[in-house]
Amino acid sequence: MEHQTLALLLFSAFVVLTLLITSWASRGRHGSAEEFYAGGRLFSPMENGFAISGDYMSAASFLGISGLIALYGYDGMLYSVGFLVAWLVVLLLVAELVRNCGRFTLADVVAARMRERRVRVAAGASSVTVSVLYLVAQMVGAGSLVALLLGASGEGQRAWAMIGVGGLMVVYVVFGGMRATTWIQIVKAVLLMGGAIALTVLVLIRFHGNLNELLNTAAERSGHGGDFLSPGLRYGGDLVSQLDFISLGLALVLGTAGLPHILSRFYTVPTAKSARRSVIWAIGLIGGFYLMSIVLGFGAAAVLGSDAVRKESPAGNTALPQLSLELGGGEGSAGGTVLFAIVAAVAFATILAVVAGITLASSASVAHDLYASLRRRHAKARYSEVQVARAAAVGIGALAIALALLARDQNVAFLVGLAFAVAASANLPVLLYSLFWRRFTERGAVWSVYGGLVPALLLVLFSPVVSGGDDAILTSVDFHLFPLENPGLVSIPLGFLFGWLGTVTSPRPADPVRHAETEVRSLTGAGAV
Repeated sequence: MEHQTLALLLFSAFVVLTLLITSWASRGRHGSAEEFYAGGRLFSPMENGFAISGDYMSAASFLGISGLIALYGYDGMLYSVGFLVAWLVVLLLVAELVRNCGRFTLADVVAARMRERRVRVAAGASSVTVSVLYLVAQMVGAGSLVALLLGASGEGQRAWAMIGVGGLMVVYVVFGGMRATTWIQIVKAVLLMGGAIALTVLVLIRFHGNLNELLNTAAERSGHGGDFLSPGLRYGGDLVSQLDFISLGLALVLGTAGLPHILSRFYTVPTAKSARRSVIWAIGLIGGFYLMSIVLGFGAAAVLGSDAVRKESPAGNTALPQLSLELGGGEGSAGGTVLFAIVAAVAFATILAVVAGITLASSASVAHDLYASLRRRHAKARYSEVQVARAAAVGIGALAIALALLARDQNVAFLVGLAFAVAASANLPVLLYSLFWRRFTERGAVWSVYGGLVPALLLVLFSPVVSGGDDAILTSVDFHLFPLENPGLVSIPLGFLFGWLGTVTSPRPADPVRHAETEVRSLTGAGAV
């Protein structure tokens, strides 16, 4: 129990620190929309690069990926590779152009060259949906961690953990806005990188720096032998699982460029050049982290054994805290107690920081896209955007908690993969069409969003994830019709297809003047906010 108590104390210290940061950031600085949504656009590329890393390296990265590698070996590595390669898409196609064209949200970019209301409503609804799905994964991670910290797996304790995380994230967003959220992300990124480096060094020391010995031991203790180090343990047994593998890869690589909380980060720096430099900083930090996550995943399999990981958490979400306890000397040892406490506290800090960023992005979509469109139609709307954003943060937090309670036994990296699939299906097609296709119309934009969003959600609903299997969210019923667990292989092409179809059938052609203005603005920054 000593390691659990110390972990709770360290986590409490982090909560106090973040609340102090929130208090500092809230002192008369976020009355305007620009302060609340973008922190005044005053962050440097290095600061924003660390904040992007903090936003991106979520519970899925820290807990889920290492757990999947510990359970499935080579196939679990797909998440590390996919999450990292995705940043090349962001760097080459999105970062600078989004910073120049937008103001606060994804809808700003799309609406820059067409009539706003319908496009804003569609893009705002899509952004909120993706954010809620992403939040669910973080809440599930919080529940798994608290169960481990308290030495119990009672559903009541896990539920209260999710409620507590949800309450804290609302406090961060409502009172601190983007400024507080960004500094919390920076602190968290430093802690996370420090914890990952320490654990990686300890794993390598355990195996005398010999990666071959590490991998062979992991294969032996996994129970699968050489298959553990080859493709096919989770994906590849039959045609359906091979297609699932491709579907997941597409979602991971293309989804990052459509994540609302990542896109909103580009608005916190003053120029497009700063946005590009932020991404370069982020790629360096994120790349190093995901390389370490591979070592940690195989380290967990080698040191603990896959069965021990699965016994504590069937989805593998607690592999890293278990590994830290063992590397420090085992249960009851001073080293194990301290290392477990540090890793568990960092993991919890990771969850808190990420949910704050996601909640801020989704509440911005509700206020700046959905509510602002309504207010333009009804001039009597009484509340400001910032007031609505704060209220939306509460509602979004409550919805995420409720959904997380249903999905509490799923792997967090897997749940994030679903959010990436929806983002790649609904947000990425409309974003790329708006930036690069001269003929793209308002109808094409709306059809692209809904043509990707609705099929993605329906395919998830009727997939084995929700019903029809022992690991499904609803185990007592079976209404699954779609064989793949990740919908990306079908829903991503549909998003692009409906965007094209809506454009070619549109009775109103695109405005060439507004497209020319947007093109110049996106490439040069002339007229950017």
